Amino acid sequence: MLYRFILKRVNEPAMAEDIVQDVLIKVYAHLNTLNDRGKILSWMYRITRNAIADHYRKYKPTEDFDKIMVINETHTEENAEKDLAKCLLPLVNKLPSNYQQAIKMTEFDGLTQKEVAQKQGLSLSGAKSRVQRGRKLLKERLMECCRIEFDRQGKVCNYECENC
Repeated sequence: MLYRFILKRVNEPAMAEDIVQDVLIKVYAHLNTLNDRGKILSWMYRITRNAIADHYRKYKPTEDFDKIMVINETHTEENAEKDLAKCLLPLVNKLPSNYQQAIKMTEFDGLTQKEVAQKQGLSLSGAKSRVQRGRKLLKERLMECCRIEFDRQGKVCNYECENC
């Protein structure tokens, strides 16, 4: 998991392995400083991003580090969002039919919630509730099968899906 994350940013298998080892050593050495064990993954990825930054500072002094990271993040972010979107339709199809229809109408067909209410014979507040509950169920199912990493703006920058 960490290896692939690092390899996407470093593009050298041997160097990615070295960085993984450095990260694991840091995690082990500083595990006692982690206050909330539930946040261990995000903490590990922060250490990993710092290790990647250290790698570029140490081994690529002639290249502009900020430019490299922006290019890598932009490329990964675009691909991550497109690839992750492919996982959504199968997950939507597994939702209960009333939520499935509401999500397909609003998210895929581009209908407003008012139009969904009219087509399904619901009040506007009923349609809004159905869409929101459907989105919540969809998010829960997506989070069950995928580990998603977001950037500061809330956009998907990386993900790993296991059984979508």
